[in-house]
Amino acid sequence: MSTGEQPANATGRRVQFEMFFTLPDFSDVSLRDYQETMQRPFFSLSKKKRLKPIEYLSPDKSVTVHVSANPEYGMATIWDADIMIYLASHLNELRERGDNDMSPTIRLQPGDLLKRICWGVSGRAYERLIGALDRLQATTIKTNIRANSKSRETTFSWIDSYTHLVDERTQRSLGMEITLSKWFFDGVMDKRNVLAISPLYFEITSGLGKWLYRAARKHAGGNGPEGFTIGFETLHQKSGSESSLPSFKNKILELARANNLPDISLDVIGPETPRPKLRMTMRKHLACDAPASNAAQSSVALVSPTPGIRPAKVKQQRASWPSEQDQMPPAAIRSLLASAASNLRAERGDTAGPAPSAPAGPASAQDVLGAEMYAAIKAESPGWDLDVLMQQFDSFLNRNPHELPRNYAKRFQGFVKKHHERNRHTLPGA
Repeated sequence: MSTGEQPANATGRRVQFEMFFTLPDFSDVSLRDYQETMQRPFFSLSKKKRLKPIEYLSPDKSVTVHVSANPEYGMATIWDADIMIYLASHLNELRERGDNDMSPTIRLQPGDLLKRICWGVSGRAYERLIGALDRLQATTIKTNIRANSKSRETTFSWIDSYTHLVDERTQRSLGMEITLSKWFFDGVMDKRNVLAISPLYFEITSGLGKWLYRAARKHAGGNGPEGFTIGFETLHQKSGSESSLPSFKNKILELARANNLPDISLDVIGPETPRPKLRMTMRKHLACDAPASNAAQSSVALVSPTPGIRPAKVKQQRASWPSEQDQMPPAAIRSLLASAASNLRAERGDTAGPAPSAPAGPASAQDVLGAEMYAAIKAESPGWDLDVLMQQFDSFLNRNPHELPRNYAKRFQGFVKKHHERNRHTLPGA
């Protein structure tokens, strides 16, 4: 593990990295999680330094997981797992793009990773990233998951190494290389082992809540309206939580009462009994009878139209946003946004905007973005037809239906900016 190392062939290496960081665009990569790590205790659920090992034996005694911490860094946490989700998503995206030269060594810009997992891009966020990478590299896992006739179990760390590359002359960052363990890399390379997750996962603040979302997504994802029911004691064992069983039960009850995990609805069966159970169901199977108008309002509130047009109840509505809206076509979102923006302008007495009625056809880029955002994008990325680029953007969203942005306008602005950086040399007169 090292930071600040400079390759021997500095000039050639720098060109190679600049090409890598300029060309691929992973800002809208569809999120994927590795199934084998979603339902079992691989991470500490506390931000406090954990040194106590995790020992897990499945109820049928077929699966074992042993996780031990490094005395200096402590055990990798469920928040550190955000990085592994990003790396799994990155590999999945490369595979979907037809890359034939897949490697466990991933090259990336720290800022791209930090923004994608919602950690921010401050100096403190970068320090947090380094601490997380140290724990991921130093934590040791031993498990018989994916054991075969040649091996009873495998011992590994989440990542084998990481290196921060800099230009020796200018000290400009050339990004990072992160080398994944063979166990994790091989698992993610089998596309049957990865599941789509909600971008809102990164907004879950509770360690237990983050673990429960992943476990519920794994268990309930394919179970339809019946969902998946599990006893609290079994949940406690699968989580690896250091909390006592009574304390764990109280925390689960609190999460169920709040019931604001993305995609997942929680329902406690027999909460007053000695052995309560938790039923986890995908919200898309529960909201089938919701009125269409309510669904549309929730979608408009969540996606948040242009700056200055922010519904007051976005945060409250986000928690109960029906998951089936993940499947709304981008064109429908654009129409809803344009209509909502128009109505709000009318309420404010803004006569400069279009009449408060839904567009007859597909909403134009200016209708969707509003005059202020439209002008800002044109100014920072001049020369492009934003209606054409918006069609390309929607095409990407259609290919990734589980990845609708929380702020359509801001995400589109980032999309155009990346497009301009990569292709401005093709503009007339460039």
